[in-house]
Amino acid sequence: MADPAVTIECAAPDGQVRRVRLSNPDRPVWPQAGLSKADLAAYLLAVDTALLRCVGDRPVTLQRFRGGVSGEEFYSKNPPKGCPAWIRTVECTYPSGRRHPQLVIEEIGAAVWAVQMGTVTFHPWPVRADDNDLVDEVRIDLDPQPGTGFAQAVEAALALRELMAELGLTAWAKTSGNRGVHVYSRIARTHEFLDVRHAVIGIARELERRLPDLVTTAWWKEERGARLFVDYNQANRDRTIASAYSPRPLPHAPVSMPLTWAQLPEADPAEFTVTTVPAIVAAEGDAWAEIDAPEHTGRIDAALGLWQADLERGLGELNFPPDFPKMPGEPPRVQPSKKNEANWEGEVKLAGRPGRPQRQ
Repeated sequence: MADPAVTIECAAPDGQVRRVRLSNPDRPVWPQAGLSKADLAAYLLAVDTALLRCVGDRPVTLQRFRGGVSGEEFYSKNPPKGCPAWIRTVECTYPSGRRHPQLVIEEIGAAVWAVQMGTVTFHPWPVRADDNDLVDEVRIDLDPQPGTGFAQAVEAALALRELMAELGLTAWAKTSGNRGVHVYSRIARTHEFLDVRHAVIGIARELERRLPDLVTTAWWKEERGARLFVDYNQANRDRTIASAYSPRPLPHAPVSMPLTWAQLPEADPAEFTVTTVPAIVAAEGDAWAEIDAPEHTGRIDAALGLWQADLERGLGELNFPPDFPKMPGEPPRVQPSKKNEANWEGEVKLAGRPGRPQRQ
């Protein structure tokens, strides 16, 4: 017999109360951790202000599961069927040029409703809903490769913080929820995705020059070795990272946890879970509470200067994700060990401005 449904009361922005139905509240989401759908909803309610600071007013892709995190996984970009009228949507343009609406999580009731629809992880775009072509957030994913781990990611993040400060950007760090570190910076809404991608590539290449034995911008795994991959492709349109405070679909129910720079070197990512994070936030506050302060909003001009300087050195475009259209100036989409030089003209030159959809 199915578990009875419960009604969750959630605060709404207008001071009213949303009543969100949660069916089968005892259904396991993280079976190994003994955590249910109701536990996930309770977690979101406990960290609502901190979570909404990171996902609010942004298009959000939902990472959903049938049967908990050990079941079928899929991503929802279109709003799930039955979306309540009070949950906002916004039209987004994708690299293919097609357009459709995505959810905007502006109140905690919308996140709880997403849990009812099987959502575990929230993936917000680095843009605001009122103009989702203009990027307001630099995101850099320090992704451990075999032979590296969280300690190496922390070392790279600390160096990246210094580099970003030199470029006029205030850096904020969070755990990925696994072994990596994500570094963010709020930026003025002056540039679209391609420019921000190029700024991130400029930063990544400079970090690689400073730490050649620790980090790499190599897209192909066979070229990375035991170095952290600075994932510049997270800066592309329709590429997202799990939000701060978002749960992750690993057996122990970890959370992508914002930390102060003082906390990061001593942190253990495994300690930040759906069970433990509410008490940490209640006792210590939100490490990203000031991320939206005007004095922490930078510009990417200096980072774009690094990109331009690399162009003048002969360094051009890097590989795009495989589902993107082939972009002008992009290197061949074949791993280096299998590349046939006879089918490639050799020198890659940047040609034009690849892949920016026309605004409508």
